[in-house]
Amino acid sequence: LGVDLDLIAALEPDAALGNGGLGRLAACFMESMATVDIPAHGYGIRYANGMFRQEIHGGWQVELPETWLDHGNPWEFERRERSFEVGFGGSVESITSKDGRLERHVWKPIEHVLAVAYDTPVVGWRANRVNTLRLWSGMPIDPILLDKFNAGDHIGALAESNKADALSRVLYPADSHKAGQELRLRQEYFFSTASLQDIIQRHLSQYGDLQSLPDKAAIHLNDTHPAIAVPELMRLLMDVHGMDFDQAWSITKRTFGYTNHTLLPEALESWPVPLFERLLPRHMQIVYAINAEVLLEARASDQFSDEQISQISLIQENGERRVRMGNLAFVGSHSINGVSALHTELMKETVFAELHRLYPDRINNKTNGITPRRWLIQCNPGLTALTREAIGDRFLDDIDAIKELDGFADDAAFRDKFAAVKRANKAKLANLVADRLGIKVDPSALFDIQIKRIHEYKRQLLNILETVALYDQIRSHPERNWMPRVKFFGGKAAPSYHNAKLIIKLANDVAKVINRDPAVRGLL
Repeated sequence: LGVDLDLIAALEPDAALGNGGLGRLAACFMESMATVDIPAHGYGIRYANGMFRQEIHGGWQVELPETWLDHGNPWEFERRERSFEVGFGGSVESITSKDGRLERHVWKPIEHVLAVAYDTPVVGWRANRVNTLRLWSGMPIDPILLDKFNAGDHIGALAESNKADALSRVLYPADSHKAGQELRLRQEYFFSTASLQDIIQRHLSQYGDLQSLPDKAAIHLNDTHPAIAVPELMRLLMDVHGMDFDQAWSITKRTFGYTNHTLLPEALESWPVPLFERLLPRHMQIVYAINAEVLLEARASDQFSDEQISQISLIQENGERRVRMGNLAFVGSHSINGVSALHTELMKETVFAELHRLYPDRINNKTNGITPRRWLIQCNPGLTALTREAIGDRFLDDIDAIKELDGFADDAAFRDKFAAVKRANKAKLANLVADRLGIKVDPSALFDIQIKRIHEYKRQLLNILETVALYDQIRSHPERNWMPRVKFFGGKAAPSYHNAKLIIKLANDVAKVINRDPAVRGLL
């Protein structure tokens, strides 16, 4: 056809669905489960405009919308028949029996949107398993309010449509203002309830009874973003399927597992009680009921002071009252894991110290891994070919076999080939930098690379300061035998994170000085 396949592949945009460690881990989970033949569904939001597309203007980050869906997505299937109603706001009605006993609660939302499913098949490596990534898109129940439109309020007639559309527009909308905070909570509830309704519908069609849900379904909470799923499952079990609190709580705890990704207090989400109560009034009631149950257990154990019990509580009482989503995910899960041995131990000692004392059997470690199919076989064909030449193909299906390379550590010929592969990869990166940035770098230099989201705790600032110190030393002592070095920085700052944006500006300003200085050319 006279078409360059590599050129086409480069033009196809990445699906703008995740960011940082959470997105990377979720993608690896999906591929790995399909490869090892574990049936699974992945759930998320079909973000039409992703997080944002980053451009650098005058050294500053500028955010533009991602446009990955402009030409459609040939890998997905729209499933309009798999749509679920999602409610917000309103009130809760208590239904009592003739003798005055409370029978059940009925939540009456005042806003309704549809969550419509889009399915992407996830194919395992040399396996028979194809799993599904199901993403939810927000759509209005009524696309236009005709009475308003006909009355001349053309903008107001589309307000509900725009509100539904906003739910699946942007990953991590700026939350430095109340509107952004509200949209984030709406997004989290939107995809959690749609996913749970889907899971329950599938389970009932196959097994007919929700008592067996924990035996047939394991629901993984990837950090605190879907923690609202804990009270939502309780609501569905109690208010829709008629269970009492104790039954529902037992099923909920046995169904959920929670992965904690960070010890930073600000990353453990919490929501102002007034916002939570206004958007999700029934869930606020359920959170209070769960909290009462947990605090009763804590007091009955007779091992906690009042201060320690306040740390266990799902409600932060000092200052603004807030719902602690990390604590909610913890108490609602039978298994809680950190992502490295050190991280897991620190969880026990810091953010979840009191909860760990109350439930000592729940925290365990699951060190994060990566899928070698993506990060070795696909990303690094040169190294894959060399490894196959050395130890055969077994490592392609059993990555533990990679240990057989240990025997080549003293093989000079193998080390030379290994260095050649690395050099070729560095040359590819150097060409990419030249094409995109117009900067020529030497592939034989030491490549010092830090690519991750820009954040104060990721310490890009320390790296920049080290770069400045190195620059000063090279200029001051040109007679030394300096190893040529290229510093790479890559990453996005959250749109409302001012200090992170300043770090990007500083990196660009430092680069401008260093890259124009003939005194360090070829060295830094």
